[in-house]
Amino acid sequence: MPDVAVRRAAYAVRPQGFALSVRAGTLLCVEVIEADIVRIPPGNLRVPRAEFVAVWVAAERRCAGEWYAAGVALTCRWIGGAVVRAFDGRLAPARAPVTKRTARAYEELIQAEYLAAEALDQRRPRPWWLDERAGWIEGVCATLRWAWIRSGPPPIELRERNAG
Repeated sequence: MPDVAVRRAAYAVRPQGFALSVRAGTLLCVEVIEADIVRIPPGNLRVPRAEFVAVWVAAERRCAGEWYAAGVALTCRWIGGAVVRAFDGRLAPARAPVTKRTARAYEELIQAEYLAAEALDQRRPRPWWLDERAGWIEGVCATLRWAWIRSGPPPIELRERNAG
């Protein structure tokens, strides 16, 4: 796979106040680099690329401390076509956050992921593993609604907006 330097700074973290189950694995936060930004397929976004990148960077910075930001970060990685290091050390495309598809995101898959995320969010009773990750599915849904459906504000408030 090209771009071995796609991920320069990946580190394992555990969100404060959350116990990660074996099924969940370890939450990884990564640095978004120029190669990630260039790789974003134009057809995957319905918001300005610069705004998407700003949200992605903010989510990666916060994902160590909260499940909501982790949901946003994982969704941005998949939509953005990021290449990540798997737990076995191999480089692979980021997986879809809900369906765990290994295929790179493209328009039809993003729509299907959006529908799957909304269905999971509305499922009652909620799956036990979802209750353990309070805010995660909300972050995934908010990101897909904003970046794909163009509904609602960015999933993470950006400091530049607050200053203005």
